[in-house]
Amino acid sequence: MKQLISLLFLACSLTVFAQKKDLSDEQLLRNSLPEISKAIGPARWMDENTYCVGFKCFDLKTGNEKSIPLPALGSSRDKSVRIVNNDIYMSTGTMAPVRLTFDSIPKFNATFSPDTQYIAFTRKNDLYTIHINSKKETRLTADGSDVILNGYASWIYYEEILGRSSRYRTFWWSPDSKKIAFMRMDQSMVPMFPIYSEEGQHGFIEETRYPKPGDKNPEVKIGFVSPEGSNITWADFNPTDEQYFGMPTWKPDSKSLLVKWLNREQHKLQIWDVSIDNGSKKKFYEEEQKAWIDLDDNDMMQYVDGQGILLSDKDGWRNIYLLNTDGSLKTKLTDGNFWATSILKVDAKRKWILFTAKKENSTRVDLYRVGLDGKNLKRLTFGDYTHSITLSPDGGYFISTYSNTSTPPVMSLFDMNGKAIKELANGKGSEFDAYNVAKTEIIRVPSADGLFNLPMRITWPMNYDATKKYPVVISIYGGPNAGTVLDGWAISGTQQWWAKEGIIQVAMDHRGSGHFGKKGTDYLYHNLGYWEMQDWIQLVKWLREHGADSTKVLIRGGSYGGYISAYALAYAPDYFTHAIAGSAVIDWSLYDTHYTEKFMGTPTSNPEGYKNSSVLTHAGKIRGKLLLYHGTMDDNVHMQNSIQLVKKLQEMKKEFEFMVYPGGRHGWGGNQRLHEQNMANRFIYRYLLGKEMPVQL
Repeated sequence: MKQLISLLFLACSLTVFAQKKDLSDEQLLRNSLPEISKAIGPARWMDENTYCVGFKCFDLKTGNEKSIPLPALGSSRDKSVRIVNNDIYMSTGTMAPVRLTFDSIPKFNATFSPDTQYIAFTRKNDLYTIHINSKKETRLTADGSDVILNGYASWIYYEEILGRSSRYRTFWWSPDSKKIAFMRMDQSMVPMFPIYSEEGQHGFIEETRYPKPGDKNPEVKIGFVSPEGSNITWADFNPTDEQYFGMPTWKPDSKSLLVKWLNREQHKLQIWDVSIDNGSKKKFYEEEQKAWIDLDDNDMMQYVDGQGILLSDKDGWRNIYLLNTDGSLKTKLTDGNFWATSILKVDAKRKWILFTAKKENSTRVDLYRVGLDGKNLKRLTFGDYTHSITLSPDGGYFISTYSNTSTPPVMSLFDMNGKAIKELANGKGSEFDAYNVAKTEIIRVPSADGLFNLPMRITWPMNYDATKKYPVVISIYGGPNAGTVLDGWAISGTQQWWAKEGIIQVAMDHRGSGHFGKKGTDYLYHNLGYWEMQDWIQLVKWLREHGADSTKVLIRGGSYGGYISAYALAYAPDYFTHAIAGSAVIDWSLYDTHYTEKFMGTPTSNPEGYKNSSVLTHAGKIRGKLLLYHGTMDDNVHMQNSIQLVKKLQEMKKEFEFMVYPGGRHGWGGNQRLHEQNMANRFIYRYLLGKEMPVQL
């Protein structure tokens, strides 16, 4: 009888499975999937008692939907500023915008003072303010030019140090609104790189101050000035020294600025406490590592209630430190294998810090709480999920949107003990159980030396058969601390189409990708490319043992991913047979100073490293199919990179494909983007699937 019941259960299970539908070609090619999963959110907080999901807002206590009134007129919170047609406009409540400037000269980064009595901005590389009540405009600096930048970043600082979110802004209001700290950059000594545009009858040259490894960097000074205009007080740094300055931090009393300083070799960090009165400085904190220190970490330093909160990976992991008023160590607040640590709130009232990090699993993000005494560390999130956190303004509650490769996102409200209060939204669609979809999973593969369990995210072909061989498409970025393998939900028509066509789709990370802390990333020091290849070769070996066709392994990526794709085809042709390399760094001597020297030193100090990491060095070994593409006006990774490889391959009589995108920067949109996608798809169909691409794709 038991055997009969078991057989009946199995038969019913098979019947249920058989009743699942297959996604049609039209659904896949149009990316119009049925409701297998659905978008939820986003979540945001209006105040401590009101949260919003999408366009609806709710009362925290009752859960009832509520309307949100407009803020009262005249309140400081409802003032906003924007730039329209190169002029600055201020809005207050429902009143019509007020125009504050009246010229056609481009202006940038209009920013309110904390008390909203002034707006600061830059024009023609000089720093200005406007007093709101009087509408008086004041010019604070007077030497701005194409090479002298006041309050505006040079390319190297924008791209590599302050970050693209800075929008080139290098001025910062003091908390009391009485001073502006700013950077003055002299880039007259930085070599000019010409970027050619084909536009018009004669074309034109766009000249960019772009330092390449070993070149001179901009000389930077840090100044303090009053918003109504005054003599500038300069911080006591020698601008001619080989150095970098990071994002500064005002102390709450507005009397001094904490300035991050890094030597040119990028392994000695100093934080200086600089007086606004006379520019004198005293050392607040110092750190040295054998490899590099990331100056572009804008969350590195906070200052709360007379104490410094520091994020550092000096012990091999990204832990949190509490510093005394003088910068000396008071307490190490976290001690463990934390990575990607980001502080969400330092709560002085409750005496704890709320932060997200990867610790339980390097492919998942969790929320944690730790006391300001370093005690009572607690994981507030749960399960085998990656969590995206939206914290309430006062830090009493949080909303988590969580998922994994097999579970669509769920959004729930929690208290600060991690107790679930209410599910707010569920991304599981009405058709989740009705359709057959390709399986996606995270697996780990031991590195060849046995030191690391390397993560790989795989979407298997539909109806995968372990006895068959399948082509592989590896989507890659690579590089130090730039991992892409995350245990979260993702589904698309394109993903499912390739699975239906019988392709194994892979993302994979190496030992230096951040999954293994600084211990892993330091392997890449002065040696880009090598360890990435060793680990990825090991992952390809695993794929070969699990259905991969060894003659059809394609690797593709852009920027650093373009470098790795071209390098893999040249360095390891026995494992990588096809490559699509977009906007690729081909030789590290052709990229910028800060990023390249951080990892590689200079061509003079590390000639073998530069030689071994260059695609040009290994180009003679290429025997697979290579597709290169690049934007002609790429001001980040210059097209010079691809052109040098094109010339090398021509001289070697190697076959390859090359496409340029006229006017393209480090990426492009519109029909050029569609052209790029179709070009890559045709390449995959021709060489991996051996047939014509469907016209609908």
